[in-house]
Amino acid sequence: MTADKLDVAGVVAPPPLIYVAGFAAGMVVQHFHPIPVLPGITGTVVGAVLVVGALLLAPAVLAFKRAGTRPEPWKPTTALVVSGPYRFTRNPMYVGFTLAYAGAALCLHAGWPLALLPVVLVAMHYGVIAREERYLARLFGAEFDAYRARVRRWI
Repeated sequence: MTADKLDVAGVVAPPPLIYVAGFAAGMVVQHFHPIPVLPGITGTVVGAVLVVGALLLAPAVLAFKRAGTRPEPWKPTTALVVSGPYRFTRNPMYVGFTLAYAGAALCLHAGWPLALLPVVLVAMHYGVIAREERYLARLFGAEFDAYRARVRRWI
């Protein structure tokens, strides 16, 4: 394999960028056509709890480091990570990004980013997750198939 043709998952964009783009688009629309969501302390508290849930990202990245592989899906994978939060969900980082996204929207009492979250999740499913799973199945075969059979994609 040549350096210009790395064996990677072929994701459409870095996952954090997909989440940030959806959130930013929602905030732009929110600025011009506000839709309040859980105004007052309730939205702030619920949002803050969800943002704290995004701390799931740290042990997920740590599990990748311990396995000696990179968490970035646009780079080659050298190990199948099945420890830490990966015992419970195949995508703890994406669960963390989703919690942070929803929590930030609630903290800001902004309905439009929440309305766009399903679009972000569809982009993640088809543009990232499905591609990653095909790549991992090709790389790790039966080992990935067994992992996929026992651990849910989200939660």
